[in-house]
Amino acid sequence: QVQLVESGGGLVQAGGSLRLSCRASESIFRFIGMGWYRQAPGKQRELVAGITRSGITNYADSVKGRFFISRSNAENTIYLQMNSLEPVDTAVYYCNHNTEPYYDWGQGTQVTVSS
Repeated sequence: QVQLVESGGGLVQAGGSLRLSCRASESIFRFIGMGWYRQAPGKQRELVAGITRSGITNYADSVKGRFFISRSNAENTIYLQMNSLEPVDTAVYYCNHNTEPYYDWGQGTQVTVSS
C-alpha cells in the first residue's frame, strides 16, 4: 500500500516561511495529481494547493500568492513553499491525491504560526 509521509512543519512567527515535504513510498506522482490539504481545530480538512500530473497548479483563494506547490518526480516528493504565514494558516498539513479516491492519510505535519 502507498504510504505518504509529511514533514517540515514547525512553529514560526507571522510573516515567516516554511517548506513542507511529502514523500511517497512508491513512484506515483508522475501518474496522478496530488494536493496539499490542511485541517485546523474544529474545521474540516480543506484543499489548499494542487498539482496535476501534467504540472498545472491551483490554489485556494486564501493562500494564492503566498503558497507554492511543486513536484520532483525523480525524488518522488511534493513540496509546499509557504511564505508570509499568518496565524490563520495554523493547521495540520497533509498530502494526498487531489481527488477521490484517496490513499490512506498520513500523520500530517503541524504548522503553528504565532502572532
